[in-house]
Amino acid sequence: MVTRLEERMTDSATHETSKRRNEMNFDETHAFIDRIRSRIAEVVVGQEVVVERLLIALFTGGHVLLQGVPGLAKTLLVSAMAKSVHLEFSRIQFTVDLLPSDIVGSEILDQKSNDFRVHQGPIFTNLLLADEINRAAPKVQSALLEAMQEHKVTIGNETFALPAPFLVIATQNPVEQSGTFELPEAQLDRFMLCHRLTYPTPEEEREVLMRNARLGIRREGSGAVARTEFDVLEHSPVGTGGDLIAAMEAVQDIHVSETFADHVVEIVNQTRQDDRLDFGCSPRAGIALIKSARARALIQGRHYVVPDDLFALAEDVMLHRIRLNYEALADGLTGTDVLQQIMAGVGRKVAGRNGQTV
Repeated sequence: MVTRLEERMTDSATHETSKRRNEMNFDETHAFIDRIRSRIAEVVVGQEVVVERLLIALFTGGHVLLQGVPGLAKTLLVSAMAKSVHLEFSRIQFTVDLLPSDIVGSEILDQKSNDFRVHQGPIFTNLLLADEINRAAPKVQSALLEAMQEHKVTIGNETFALPAPFLVIATQNPVEQSGTFELPEAQLDRFMLCHRLTYPTPEEEREVLMRNARLGIRREGSGAVARTEFDVLEHSPVGTGGDLIAAMEAVQDIHVSETFADHVVEIVNQTRQDDRLDFGCSPRAGIALIKSARARALIQGRHYVVPDDLFALAEDVMLHRIRLNYEALADGLTGTDVLQQIMAGVGRKVAGRNGQTV
């Protein structure tokens, strides 16, 4: 007969074994993340914040919108990440004459059998780079964004599930440029993160130039072509699908306290009550803040979220979800100004908690 003492001892031993196993899994996942970042750094100079944002989206099932001018290694970055984790990668260049069927696919008449067969489009991939999304017509943007939301597309009378994981990294040019269509607010809200790209520092740009100067040429038959950064991409992955699943599961184990959730609710509600904004953030913003904070904590090597996660991610999560009214615009304010003031108010409330779990 098992005594209560023996039961407690057994439960304690089981708990310790589970704790050690979880700790080992956490360490393995963090090593996997470090390998991805190191592999990307072999071909992409700098851009550490962008890499972190892409990892956050990959581990949480979100999508990322990158805003900035061309030529900042977006395609190279996404391609390097896809190869690091052995994921399928596709790129679509959005133009004004692009059609929805060019993205999701279409039915094609087979002249031999006289039947229609489905031709799947480039959206059937793991990582999709939607380049210059705001150059396409609104109906094309909607076709992509609906697939992002539902993770499935309909071609003819058939519905097809998209591969898992499915991550869209969309880029857009500044809306002031000619030939662009501004994304509606409802569609912007479907992007978990919107990161504004910046130019490299002089030191980083010098390193880019020196690496490019050392690329040399590649012989092809009787001729040769200049090598590019894509030629030096390592095709051997640094992890498996199991590693990726383990990372996604590890995010779910990151601790989020009720205090942290209260801060998120307060920030989101303040955007709705600010009289300088036409509208504030939807509940989806709060969900995105929690998800991205947990993923960032994992990437940083912590088992819990801290205020720094909230402050570091707030702009990328919330700025594209708010809109200034005409009075604020006339006063020369920007969305960043308003959001930083809101965050400063919350920051004063969590002052003195540095290093604590919230």
